[in-house]
Amino acid sequence: MTLYRLGDRVPTIHASAFVADTATIVGYVRLGADSSVWFGAILRGDTEPIVVGAGTNIQDGAVLHTDAGCPLTIAAHVTVGHQAVLHGCTIDEGSLIGIQAVVLDGAVIGRQCLVGAGAVVTAGKVFPERSLILGAPAKVARTLTDEDVARLRTNIGFYAEVRRPMYKAALHRMDQA
Repeated sequence: MTLYRLGDRVPTIHASAFVADTATIVGYVRLGADSSVWFGAILRGDTEPIVVGAGTNIQDGAVLHTDAGCPLTIAAHVTVGHQAVLHGCTIDEGSLIGIQAVVLDGAVIGRQCLVGAGAVVTAGKVFPERSLILGAPAKVARTLTDEDVARLRTNIGFYAEVRRPMYKAALHRMDQA
């Protein structure tokens, strides 16, 4: 991993977190217990903090960034999909942000929501809990069922309980001694 201090802003990474060696973390970023940041992800807490909750996974190529007045807060047990972009927004507990989805400044995604792949959540938009959020611009397609929420928990749990510990214990670069 590549860690950068930015002035007095220093990343804080919980000892149980996994951060891939090609991930980049800059400035005021706080990673919670059992969280994971995967290959090629970039987290830039330049002007405001990025807080990543316990058991949350930030998948390959995701970009997380803040602007003045727009911190980025991700609660516990969230999946941020491959190449998703989160910019100064709030993601509540148990939600899944799909592959290449975009969530912009001031937007709020409620508990146990699913933001579909490629969705674009515009600035300031607020979605209630258990929403299936699709499209560009994103809209609520329907309310998630108990079965849908159980699938979200399974996906998120897989990264926290299987992938993160496996990679933390057994991943070794082959091009280095």
